[in-house]
Amino acid sequence: MTAETATPSRRRGRRRQAQETDRSGADAAFYHAVRNSLPRAEVLSQDELESLHKTSLRVLEELGIRVLNDEARDLLAKAGCEVRDDIMVHFPSDLVTELVAKAPRSMVWHGGEGMAIEIGPDTLHFGPGAGCPNVTDVERGRRAGSLKEYIDFTQLQQHFDIIPFLGPSIEPQDIPIHERHLITQKVQLEQSIKVPWVFARGSGQVLDSFELVRIARGLSEEEFKQKIWTYTVINTNSPRQIDIPMAQGIIDFARWGQPTVITPFCLSGAMAPITEAGSLTLSHAEAMAGIVLAQATNPGAPVLYGAFSSNVNMKSGAPVFGTPEHIRTNFGAGQLARHIGIPWRSATGTAGNAPDVQSAAETQLGLWGAVLAGANVIFHSAGWLEGGLTISYEKFIMDLEVCQTIAQVMKPVEATPEAIGFDAIAEVQPGGHFFDAQQTMARYSDQFYEPLIRDWSNFGQWEEAGGVQTVEQAQAMWKKTLAEFTPPQLPPDRAEALAEFVERRIREGGAPPID
Repeated sequence: MTAETATPSRRRGRRRQAQETDRSGADAAFYHAVRNSLPRAEVLSQDELESLHKTSLRVLEELGIRVLNDEARDLLAKAGCEVRDDIMVHFPSDLVTELVAKAPRSMVWHGGEGMAIEIGPDTLHFGPGAGCPNVTDVERGRRAGSLKEYIDFTQLQQHFDIIPFLGPSIEPQDIPIHERHLITQKVQLEQSIKVPWVFARGSGQVLDSFELVRIARGLSEEEFKQKIWTYTVINTNSPRQIDIPMAQGIIDFARWGQPTVITPFCLSGAMAPITEAGSLTLSHAEAMAGIVLAQATNPGAPVLYGAFSSNVNMKSGAPVFGTPEHIRTNFGAGQLARHIGIPWRSATGTAGNAPDVQSAAETQLGLWGAVLAGANVIFHSAGWLEGGLTISYEKFIMDLEVCQTIAQVMKPVEATPEAIGFDAIAEVQPGGHFFDAQQTMARYSDQFYEPLIRDWSNFGQWEEAGGVQTVEQAQAMWKKTLAEFTPPQLPPDRAEALAEFVERRIREGGAPPID
């Protein structure tokens, strides 16, 4: 091969062919086990960190948390908390320290067909945009999410290896809420082998969902409790309140040995003090309160420390993301999570309304902030718009490109004698080129990251090919992915049992959420 024949487009085509051939092998293994190799960004000195932590403990002990769930208050009282007549729970600082220390420092989440992901001090996993009531694409526009779109996004999450666990990208508005947990859980288990999520909207819905996971994975109750098979997200009602379904979710998951991602949503200037330090202090206190409840229910129950703090637009009150305050707060949250030693979840996001430069930039800025902060799990990494009101098919693909690029950054730089390349440098004469050097010829097919949709052709080539822009590239990719998707196959007896359980529970009235 000469310099003339080794054009970028030809090399790119060959690399893409090789990548697609090997896609389900090395890439999947790597993307499911990314380790964050970067130094952690810090914005707080050790004294400042201690001050924030101690103030959070003071908030819990002196001001307390309003806990609306009767059973939760009983469990906390038995553990040593003070429950007052106004349903405020006050947490002794020594008790908080003792119970938080019981939470595991790492864990393994299990999917189907032997898939497993570790979550621990240096792991890095990207989660999809989640919890959106609406969906959009460039052809059909914005609309309420339906079961059809829910299935689409479950399939997209299954297909792309950089997403190792599932999330509720869409709330299917066409499914009654007392049946929604059954239908969505069945879809996850039929369309994916990745770790499914569960609605925490009351014990009825949680236990139905657990049973469906047990059926699909072929587990006894004891086997289910021995490992982690699913997860949920718990949001406190900032400031200083845990409502009935969220507290019940912590209790139910802890009893069954499944993890809760306990996440205050502290927007500076709205549900939290306007200062970053104040917002971090409140968020830290609320997260520890949820962790204490989990440990009071079942010592050693797996939990993730959640932190999702940003600020609001003070002109409108709307949440914004990718701001300097969002990024700095992420840095501080990472320091607090490491201070108590628990794996932690952060999130990125955007207030943008379309898959454009604003939404892409805000998502990337927030994403890098979470990565540099050392987050072990980053939610809303792909597809989110409008602060979570909408998910976009095209932006889902565009964001995955960024997630994959960040993951690839974590690979160590090869510095063997062959990679350092004295012989390659000696082989090429001054003013020459390395296109046909022996080192290049041995490595060109897989040396560089091959993008999902980024177009690296020159302007003439790009224009000749139709001048396809990034959003159009993303549209073509999601359409092709869904058109060619083949779901994994459950054993026939499990698939039949899954369908029978869902049909029976719907006949029985499903499980309405608790208030």
